[in-house]
Amino acid sequence: MIDGHAVKVHCHCLTVDANGRVQPHRLAEFMRNAAADYAIPRSQIDKAKARDAKYNSTDSVAALVEQARRSFTDLASTGEGGEMLLFLLAERFLKLPHILCKMDLKTDTRMHYHGADGVYAGVTPEGVLKLYWGESKLYSDASAAIRACLSSLAPFLIELDREGSERERDLTLLADKANLNQPELTDALKRFFDKNSPESKRVRYCGVALVGFDVAFYPVDAIAAVADEIAAAARVEFEAWLSTIDRRLTTEKLEQVEIELFCLPLPSVDGFRDAFLTAMGLAG
Repeated sequence: MIDGHAVKVHCHCLTVDANGRVQPHRLAEFMRNAAADYAIPRSQIDKAKARDAKYNSTDSVAALVEQARRSFTDLASTGEGGEMLLFLLAERFLKLPHILCKMDLKTDTRMHYHGADGVYAGVTPEGVLKLYWGESKLYSDASAAIRACLSSLAPFLIELDREGSERERDLTLLADKANLNQPELTDALKRFFDKNSPESKRVRYCGVALVGFDVAFYPVDAIAAVADEIAAAARVEFEAWLSTIDRRLTTEKLEQVEIELFCLPLPSVDGFRDAFLTAMGLAG
């Protein structure tokens, strides 16, 4: 937590394996295996599983896996690896369901969807719907990644509800394409989109974000890594990242907006992008 803000900052470092190695390509391969979960609407996955169960086959699910893989861009500067990492951390660490995926909205694999990097949701015990706009940035420099991420996220969180606002397009898409399989969340969304009901005002806009950047504390040249040493080094640098986040939140007028922000220090952002494209079979 940062005093004076409603942000919660998390730091996730890469795993050290039994040989003392940090292997970003293993992370990329893990992500590849979750590509369909990220890029394909849950309703389609459920139908494919049902068809395969009926015919004792894997054909339908396999087709969706290939469809998911082909929806990713092969551009070297792609940020889709960061967007997918945000999805995995939001769903599996924060337990926030992913209810709108930009991958399902793309009309060209080499074009990026203009909008949030996904929308996530939750419901408070009091029945208030919380919509989390997602944003991820992978830059070599930590300060630049933080600035760009919070600057991009701010309009979705602080603009007034009106036609032409940054989130209006995503809200329109949510009304038609929300990817839901939780009754409580479904009911909350229905109340939100019923503008004749006072319940439509019971919504809170929040953010969930990921910034990935280069750091020097991962060993290089085949030197064995020690997980505790990496964690200790990350804690030292974490203070500088928090200071940058603090300043940027104030600049963007996000002091009182609830945000879950993941910091992901990497040996090399460019190396991670290359590993991701390779794992997805998209490397040139």
